[in-house]
Amino acid sequence: MPLSSRRASGEAHRPARVLPPARRPSRAARRTLALALAAAAVIGAAAPAAPGARGIGDRLFPTLGNPGYDVTSYDIALDYPGRNDRPLTAVTEITARVTTELDRLNLDFARGAVRSVTVDGLPAQHAQHGEDLVVTPLYHLVPGQEVSIVVRHTSDPRGPGDGGWIRTTDGLAMANQADAAHRVFPCNDHPSDKAFFTFHITAPRKLTVVANGLPAGRRDRGPRRTWTYRTAHPMATELAQVSIGTSDVLIRRGPHGLPVRDVVPAAHRKALAPWLAKTPAQIAWMERKVGRYPFPLYGVLIADAQTGFELETQTLSLFEKGLFTSGHWPAWYVESVMVHELSHQWFGDSVSPHRWSDLWLNEAHATWYEALYAQEKGGMKRASLETRMHHAYQLSDGWRAAGGPPAAPKPPVPGKKISIFRPVVYDGSALVLYALRQKIGPAAFDHLERSWVARHRDGTASTADFVALASEVSGHDQSGFLHAWLHGRKTPPMPGHPEWTSLRAK
Repeated sequence: MPLSSRRASGEAHRPARVLPPARRPSRAARRTLALALAAAAVIGAAAPAAPGARGIGDRLFPTLGNPGYDVTSYDIALDYPGRNDRPLTAVTEITARVTTELDRLNLDFARGAVRSVTVDGLPAQHAQHGEDLVVTPLYHLVPGQEVSIVVRHTSDPRGPGDGGWIRTTDGLAMANQADAAHRVFPCNDHPSDKAFFTFHITAPRKLTVVANGLPAGRRDRGPRRTWTYRTAHPMATELAQVSIGTSDVLIRRGPHGLPVRDVVPAAHRKALAPWLAKTPAQIAWMERKVGRYPFPLYGVLIADAQTGFELETQTLSLFEKGLFTSGHWPAWYVESVMVHELSHQWFGDSVSPHRWSDLWLNEAHATWYEALYAQEKGGMKRASLETRMHHAYQLSDGWRAAGGPPAAPKPPVPGKKISIFRPVVYDGSALVLYALRQKIGPAAFDHLERSWVARHRDGTASTADFVALASEVSGHDQSGFLHAWLHGRKTPPMPGHPEWTSLRAK
């Protein structure tokens, strides 16, 4: 999500889990087990803690995510009624591996009505506590156990516009960053718990439906059609995308035959086509910088809506139509914004932040490659990387005072969750990368970039992981240098540019 003139202008890495399915007992055996465990629980068992919102203790979003289990897959069925001002009927099946003993488990969910919940096919009690759906199964859950949780619910696009569904002129799209996927479907809504996704979306046949991942079939039933999509790589909930509307899907080929699938409003296809034709070359440009594209397809989703941002949803980046059709910005700037979201497929999507305080790792890199691309396309005088970084240095102390240092940002403003996307995590954090390249040299920096996306592909990674890899690649301990740049209240001196000063110091 780039901060542009159109908007208000260490824990250890956990790799993705690719686990073999655990053998589950038959339903009859599970019912017998449930009764036995329920009886045992009555005899001398301590009363469980009172239900309520839990969270994994993320510093910026304390109630987001849920402890006690890891999700391995989501299977989400959505039935669109043909109008975007009515709730969708939905069924979400979550397959998870239990990590601690649980009497109940929490799911993040809001903005929908829950009709029923089952755990391994057995009815489970459920209650809403704030934005947590608290599920109490008939029996205790034990570490190592695989469970299937099925929630029958509605998904309501009629909200205050704070994330989740976006209502377009002809349908719906999603914008779930940072904490809004659970306003669409029940989930463990934190990027540290990535999972595989399957979508089944039913809509009137006259509409086109596209979602993250690869097409996996269509089925017609009378005037309605069900579209199925599956991800080939694990994905954070905030990166989920479903588009429903009067759209055209354009297919072209990128580098090494990569499918490039663009989704555009059918009425604006001709005007948007020249912009879409630029994507294959942009992918090739990014691959020369950091290595092969990490997913089996890519594309641009252009929504006829006013969002004020673009968003790096996995394999299908979201853009508002006005970026391309308003004529307000030069071509090189529009293209650099396209590259910003494309680069997130490596930095943020394939390698996701372990905690939201690690957001700078996403946006610093996206801003970095956006700036490099702008330098090439816009010319050195208009879009020089060094000029941009010098300007960022002048403003950096002010950004840190307003939003905190890059790796320790201030919490979001109450009621404005996306206020964590401040200038300090964009140009203020790209400035950290510039300083590091000045310190270790361009060759070591390029090696670091390629090693980062290769080592942490399909997983999550933290600020501490980045500092450790920078030290390893450069052959020198960079922890002290990077701590000052990432956690300091004041911007340190820039290597190679002792003349650079902060405007706040004048």
